[in-house]
Amino acid sequence: MSRILVSEERCKGCLLCTTVCPVEILQQSERLNQQGYKVAEVPAGSMDKCTGCASCATICPDMAIEVWRSKKPKKAA
Repeated sequence: MSRILVSEERCKGCLLCTTVCPVEILQQSERLNQQGYKVAEVPAGSMDKCTGCASCATICPDMAIEVWRSKKPKKAA
C-alpha cells in the first residue's frame, strides 16, 4: 500500500499539496505544530486511497512530505 508521511514540524500549512493530490485525500488538520501552523494531513481511513504519485512531495516547498510507493506486481512473461 502506498502512503505518505507529513513531517508536522516542517509543514507550514501552505496546503499546496492539497491542490495537486489526484485522489484529494490531503486536507488541513486542526492540530497546530510548534510554529503555530495548521498542518496538512491524511484523515484516518483515507491513506489506502494514496496512489504514491508523489505530486504532494514534489510541490512541497519545505520538503515536509515523504512518499512510500507500493511495489507493482511483476507481469508474467
